[in-house]
Amino acid sequence: MTSLERTLAVIRCAVPDRVPTDLHNFLMAARMAGIPLPECMRSGKLMAESHLAAWHRFRHDVVLVENGTAGMAEAMGCEVLYPSDVAPRVVGPVVRTWADVAKLRVPDPERVFPLNEVLEAVRILRREIGDRVFIMGRADQAPLALAAALRGYEDFLTDLAAPEDPAALERLLDVCLQTTTRYALALQKAGAHGTSLGEFGSDLISPTMYRRYSAPRLKKFYAAMNAAGFPATLHQCGNTAAVLPDMVSSGAAVLELDVHTSPRAVKEATRGKAAVLGMVDPAAVLHRGTPALAEEMSRRALEVLAPGGGFILGPGCALVPETPEENVEAMLACAARHGRYARDGSLT
Repeated sequence: MTSLERTLAVIRCAVPDRVPTDLHNFLMAARMAGIPLPECMRSGKLMAESHLAAWHRFRHDVVLVENGTAGMAEAMGCEVLYPSDVAPRVVGPVVRTWADVAKLRVPDPERVFPLNEVLEAVRILRREIGDRVFIMGRADQAPLALAAALRGYEDFLTDLAAPEDPAALERLLDVCLQTTTRYALALQKAGAHGTSLGEFGSDLISPTMYRRYSAPRLKKFYAAMNAAGFPATLHQCGNTAAVLPDMVSSGAAVLELDVHTSPRAVKEATRGKAAVLGMVDPAAVLHRGTPALAEEMSRRALEVLAPGGGFILGPGCALVPETPEENVEAMLACAARHGRYARDGSLT
């Protein structure tokens, strides 16, 4: 199987030849290529160049393309800072009063920076390696997370707890859903094989808030992606146990999770319903650990999550730029050695 075939098989809940691998490595890739982060995050050509260099180095199955979590917020008017050592971040919200919600417009991703640059990176990668590798063009933030960037995180969390203008809050979330959906479909048109959203998890908001504000809009988003034949991933950081059933019922093809949720609970909840991407710790294991630790923790993830298919091995969140290459190699080698399937779906 090619990397593309292998990953598509997992998304269909079929059993591939071996467990595919993902690297959430847009920051690490820029560092490896010697490209300053602010330049790489602003240029589609440089993004593609860094990902191509990293793919030739590691030969992972999924290439995840993004420029951080602030792209759509910037496209909608927020002030964004591009630091030299971490991902871009919002420093100036655009919805300072509820009257500002009426001024928001859904941006055209083809025309508005920096979304147009990410689309360019996807086009280049599709042309260069897209017949072999699964290209995931991340559609940035889910409605709740995007709304928080537009409003300002502290103010937005207060709004959720005690809305001053409930109707304006709902309108803000609906505009964010429309923006995310339009951007995702533009990524599909550019050549991505799938997309991904990052949403607030139950470590940050209550399950009640999640089910009231986030879950209905996630279902609409994934329904639109499924109707377009565009498999989409749902990423949530932290311990997602309290909302794991809601994540599964969202319609997402893949749940992208980190180490704070029980792998056994994840396997039980997703079996035959959604694939899982993760769950190797990008900080304690891949950044600060050793190759031996990376192999050990990758092996543990495989043993729980891989049997029967439905698993993509990778970090549960973004790798920092300074992640040691030998630790990444150890994780990928573990999948190659210990992630192969027998006919019955067990690991050989």
